[in-house]
Amino acid sequence: MCAKMSHVRQVGLLAAGCQPWNKDVCAASGDRFAYCATLAIYIYQLDHQYNEFKLRAIMSEHKRTITAISWCPHNPDMFASASADSLVIIWNVTEQKVVAKLDDTKGIPVSLSWCWNEDDTVAFVSHRGPLYIWTISGPFSVVTAHEGAHSFLSDICLFRWHPKRKGKVVFGHSDGSLSIFQPGFRNQKHVLRPESLKGADEEDPVTALEWDPLSNNYLLVANLHNGIQLVDSESAFSLVKFNFPNAAASVQCLAWVPSAPGMFITGDSQVGVLRIWNVSHKAPIDNLKLKNSGFHSLHVLSSPPKKKTFSFPSPTKYPHTSSTSEAVPPPTSSQKQAFSLPPGHVVCCFMDGGVGLYDMGARKWNFLRDLGHIETIFDCEFKPDNPDLLATASFDGTIKVWDINTLTAVYTSPGNEGVIYSISWAPGDLNCIAGATSRNGGFIWDVPRGKIITRFSEHGKNGIFCIAWSHKDSKRIATCSDDGFCIIRTIDGNVLHKYKHPAAVFGCDWSQNNKDMIATGCEDKNVRVYYLATSSDQPLKVFTGHTAKVFHVRWSPLREGILCSGSDDSTVRIWDYTKDACINILSGHRAPVRGLMWNPEIPYLLISGSWDYSIQIWDTRDGTCLDTVYDHGADVYGLTCHPSRPFTMASCSRDSTVRLWSLTPLINPLPINILADRCWDEVIGNIDRAVESGAPPLLCGKVSRDIKQEVEKIIGNPRGEKLRWFSECFSPPGGSKNLWNLVAVIKGQDDSLLPQNYCKGIMHVKHLVRFRMSEAHELTAVKMAKFGGGIGAPSKKERLKEAAEIHLRLGQVQRYCELMVELGEWDKALSVAPGVSMQYWRKLMQRRADQLIQEESDDVIPYCIATGDVKKLVAFFTSRGQLKEALLVAQAACEGNTPFQTMSGSSNSDLNNTDDYNVLLQKVSEELAEWYFQDGRAVLAACCHLAVENIELAMANLIRGNELELAISVGTVLGESAAQATHYALELLARKCMTVTTWDLAADLLMMIPDNKLPLIKLCAFYSGCTAERNDLHEKCNLPDVEECMRLAETTEAVGDTFETIKYYLLSNEPEKALPIGIQYVKEQLCGSDWTLDSVCPYLDLLSYIRTEQLMLSNCTQFRNELLILCGYIGALLAIRRQYNSIVPALYEYTSQLLKRRKVSVPLKIEQLSEELDAWRAFTQSTKPTNELPCTPPSESQKKVYSILVSRIQEEPLKGMIGPDYVSGSNLPSHSDVHISCLTGLRIQGPVFFLEDGKSAISLNDALMWAKVNPFSPLGTGIRLNPF
Repeated sequence: MCAKMSHVRQVGLLAAGCQPWNKDVCAASGDRFAYCATLAIYIYQLDHQYNEFKLRAIMSEHKRTITAISWCPHNPDMFASASADSLVIIWNVTEQKVVAKLDDTKGIPVSLSWCWNEDDTVAFVSHRGPLYIWTISGPFSVVTAHEGAHSFLSDICLFRWHPKRKGKVVFGHSDGSLSIFQPGFRNQKHVLRPESLKGADEEDPVTALEWDPLSNNYLLVANLHNGIQLVDSESAFSLVKFNFPNAAASVQCLAWVPSAPGMFITGDSQVGVLRIWNVSHKAPIDNLKLKNSGFHSLHVLSSPPKKKTFSFPSPTKYPHTSSTSEAVPPPTSSQKQAFSLPPGHVVCCFMDGGVGLYDMGARKWNFLRDLGHIETIFDCEFKPDNPDLLATASFDGTIKVWDINTLTAVYTSPGNEGVIYSISWAPGDLNCIAGATSRNGGFIWDVPRGKIITRFSEHGKNGIFCIAWSHKDSKRIATCSDDGFCIIRTIDGNVLHKYKHPAAVFGCDWSQNNKDMIATGCEDKNVRVYYLATSSDQPLKVFTGHTAKVFHVRWSPLREGILCSGSDDSTVRIWDYTKDACINILSGHRAPVRGLMWNPEIPYLLISGSWDYSIQIWDTRDGTCLDTVYDHGADVYGLTCHPSRPFTMASCSRDSTVRLWSLTPLINPLPINILADRCWDEVIGNIDRAVESGAPPLLCGKVSRDIKQEVEKIIGNPRGEKLRWFSECFSPPGGSKNLWNLVAVIKGQDDSLLPQNYCKGIMHVKHLVRFRMSEAHELTAVKMAKFGGGIGAPSKKERLKEAAEIHLRLGQVQRYCELMVELGEWDKALSVAPGVSMQYWRKLMQRRADQLIQEESDDVIPYCIATGDVKKLVAFFTSRGQLKEALLVAQAACEGNTPFQTMSGSSNSDLNNTDDYNVLLQKVSEELAEWYFQDGRAVLAACCHLAVENIELAMANLIRGNELELAISVGTVLGESAAQATHYALELLARKCMTVTTWDLAADLLMMIPDNKLPLIKLCAFYSGCTAERNDLHEKCNLPDVEECMRLAETTEAVGDTFETIKYYLLSNEPEKALPIGIQYVKEQLCGSDWTLDSVCPYLDLLSYIRTEQLMLSNCTQFRNELLILCGYIGALLAIRRQYNSIVPALYEYTSQLLKRRKVSVPLKIEQLSEELDAWRAFTQSTKPTNELPCTPPSESQKKVYSILVSRIQEEPLKGMIGPDYVSGSNLPSHSDVHISCLTGLRIQGPVFFLEDGKSAISLNDALMWAKVNPFSPLGTGIRLNPF
């Protein structure tokens, strides 16, 4: 069986928001925090290198709403969750796997918590008790009931164990009372009910409860209406009642701040106000409005992110860099601010699903994931005239519109619509969306104006399952409903047709070829087609065959009269309207089918989503399933793609996420045909040809026809344009357009031809300062577009502030001062004014005297700019992970915009010449590129390098991200400056083509390399056809025929030319004769003391191209084993050279295992291998910046071994290729598809590659690196690896 990998690649993920239904839905431990949507738990982890939190895992085992989560206080890897189907799960977070399950909790757990002083014990409680305690460890898991905590008179809202007093626990009830239990003390049930409620039947639920970490008895309690009090749990007495600034404020959540004794924070339930308190003050010390929607829950991280240390002298007056447990008070004067904000980080979850991490010390968001859906997403659709905008509709009653390049919400509908089942964009640029709801009829939402402009009520209170706006006639909208009607109306509500069905109608779809034809899917298992041009209300056709209700129906956009339907019988049927028949049944799903989508370019490609959590891709010509994807954690409801980006698909699911997929791998070798400049007939075809069984994929849609027309209009050589347009059509969002814009700038294209949104992406440095300058002027003028900036448009004050910041980074100090004065921030203006002139500063001082304003905390940035200390400022931004800011400052300095040292004399003037600034600029852009690259965004990393015209590194990032087709397209257009990398990418892509059907294509690619003789020899050597076929390939590659090669081999062997001999034997009919000659040569080399990689690699590389079936012959067994061992060992050294650190140990281990198990005689010893590996480990550990314990320095013997290794390895010829491979999507968590790597034993994050046995898996990244240094599979079979 040949090795396989998933064809469909996940390239984007829109995470869900945090659910607002239950109390304990966010938790934190060390450098991780978690929150849960309705069905899945999201785990974020701090990336220490960049000081930012990244989504590490999505854990979904629960089938019903998650009710509570809790992190184990003494084991950061253990995590517990409970759900409404009476299930409690214990997880190992690092391994992302379930450790234990308790599936009958005798009631729905409303709150859950690890017991503080017991290992492996979790407690949970349902509404009235009892409190159950589950001991997980040991051979039996035991559940016991707490002897006192049961039979409560009021429902429990939440409970908290005391962190120090063993077994002490408090419960908060919905009637506002508390119950406290402590071993050896009298139980206190329903005490401390708020005074205002005495004798009343009203409820005032406890919304938050936390023990004071510094005392044994004190407890903070918040009631929704009664506010917050500090109580003594022993005497059941209220010590302090805290006062709110206004009576309307009510508390939803609270948390102590561990780094500042006596301080706590609260979140309001109506508006997102974070209040900061100290127990010694009855009023809040500070109130920070963070968002318009109310808080849902709060959690303070116990160890805030460590700041990266400055590599330059750190500024003395920057108060909040401390992350020790002591809060460092900034210099303050006013009474109000005698308490400093502690340097804590707060996980904030809001009622609208927003989740963020707020840095209290710096008063800024470290991370804000605004407005995720919190419930099932039923439908998704791209905007017809904009492939970057995606609308989604959810059970949570909102429609959101997302920018899929940045994965952020741009618009959200007013909400409160009940459940929204279906949406449909208005055709063209009308900017409206039609929505269908479960109880409130249909509506039209005007997106930019943010208003519902029309409602449709013809179905009454019945649910509308599908709404469809006709794209051939923009005045007509169809809806189908529970009431059995499919209604066609005009957009102003005039009913044109009411088609009655015998049962509920779930789906309808307008034909894309005939504006008067519509199909429906009905509960009676039938598909109907109606023709609107007649007055009859009877269907034109009824298709029967499904054995359960039909849900969605979809007409093929390319093949007239072809439609498909998905059903609860788990099948998809393809119908031919013209033949009146079902022409195919697609069986493979194991549950009802929901999402359906035809591809707009490849006429036979159909995609379906199901309740079995999978997405399946079908070839409808013969009904085969081409691929199945299991990354969603629940039912898949919606599938969509945009005609102008036909190979990027979006899917939405009950797991509340939207995922983006690239379908391009399914249509190989189409993109490669374009690279190899094959004729149009091998790229674009007519539909009849494309749907013939077994025909290779051909493009048949509108976008490919448009490209062909445009290319044929070009006078001169259209190759560059053709490569760019097809590349944009095949590439997923996330940087390919940006990349091509930069290529155009480098090639000297006129700036006026750049698209409007160019300045939103990564710009070429020559534009960076200019564009930001005009942006600053625009912000100053506060001329916002009519619609504002989407969600939460900034206020005038915020816009002025932003303008000032940009002017400052551009070195326009006086403009900054004036804007700061306008904003009333005098101290900032004054501290910078001397950078203009001392005279200007004096003038400002006089104006300041007129208007004394409260001091703000000092800021390092203006000082640096005014004094021209660019180096320190760049270091400052870099240390905070603000790499884009650092880039802008460095570029402004290069252009000479920053004033030079005006005050501090010559102390820092070593950087005042442009060359130094250019070095700085290159360094910063490299850091920014590296940040994108390790985030799985290789194309944007390449953009950063192109922006400073570092073409070598840009190409290297594309190749290391396995974007080979894109690298070759861009390299071809850039020409000579990218030639070396383009040739390397062509060789790798040719290896991808060395499979059954595409040998010719591999030869075409290699012929694009000027010095192609050796690569062509390898190709012909590996080709396994019959003699006649091999001779044809030899002829195409200008090589002698097979018999001639045998004669040449014998001649060169007689002369003693080893390399030529190997070459010709491999091309002959007896390639196995090359093995002993080549292996003997390499063994002799290794016995010497001065061999290097470059002296043996060419021989092993050539030998590895022996045809697989010859290598497998029984008379080759010993040679095969020796070849595998030598390739393994040399592969390990190449991996060290390229810094493929994740696979170096695996390559050494693989070589040792083969040495142990197979009969060979090679000059390698197992002890030598382990010594080399230990020496390499000692050296790589000692150079790595870690936050862990200091490591032991290498010993003398290790130094010796390592220096010999280094002398053999020598320099990597392709400089940019050093560093690990990281394909796009590597960092995206998969939900339900868990594979363990057979190289590392760890769970694989990102794309998986299956080895030739069909079950062993390794990560695609490891497979790519392995194949680049050792061509043979890690299973030791002698089969070549082809993951490209």
